[in-house]
Amino acid sequence: MRIVLLGAPGSGKGTQAKLLIERYHIPQISTGDLLRAAVAAGTPVGKKAKATMDAGKLVSDDIVLALIRERLRKSDTKGGFILDGFPRNIPQADALDRLLRTLKKPIDLAVLIDVEFGVLLKRLTGRRSCPKCGAVFNVYFSPAKVEGKCDACGEALVHRADDNESTITSRLEVFDAQTKPLIDFYKAHGKLRAIKGTGEIDQIFKRMVSALEEAPAAKAARARVERKTGAKKPAKTKAAKKPVARKKAKAKR
Repeated sequence: MRIVLLGAPGSGKGTQAKLLIERYHIPQISTGDLLRAAVAAGTPVGKKAKATMDAGKLVSDDIVLALIRERLRKSDTKGGFILDGFPRNIPQADALDRLLRTLKKPIDLAVLIDVEFGVLLKRLTGRRSCPKCGAVFNVYFSPAKVEGKCDACGEALVHRADDNESTITSRLEVFDAQTKPLIDFYKAHGKLRAIKGTGEIDQIFKRMVSALEEAPAAKAARARVERKTGAKKPAKTKAAKKPVARKKAKAKR
């Protein structure tokens, strides 16, 4: 199954992606991770990306698509993949479609995790994290037992400077402006499914699985994977015929 995952900051994309990986045994492909890995490894594409970033410029779509092409050549993507963080706009979506058609790995479904603005704002502005053990809390939804202290290790919790209402509102508005055309793009191609992104994590995941498995494209994708990886049925062997006992001819008297 080949999936594009869409969702605003705070929508729970990362959590749902992990659950999808466990269920379908397909990798999550994050363009940010690909860039960092390529730069660290010093690959030809990574060197181009580093030179661009060192010059203070944005990495071009061509470089990102080259990284995606390299990643999709790996054997673990045969059964599918989850694209996270790309595409972000229509030109990227068009270019990605062309690349995937060339690789004969077109997207089966784009899933939007839909969360109301007010909920996203609380999820992001309410975050508190432990600098010592990495535990994360939320003052609105999952507060620490003792205010300002980590439940696990007792360390003082930290509130990131950029997790303020003004900055978060701006980020969400930018995401909304970028994503609406993408939603229309995948809807026009008959590949969009939107799920409600509020409630318990397992409830959201059930909606995710239902959206994926009920979509015609996903059913076709599963059939495709079964044809590629399914074991062939053993050929039926004919049962050996039992020897027919011959009757002894009666001796003529």
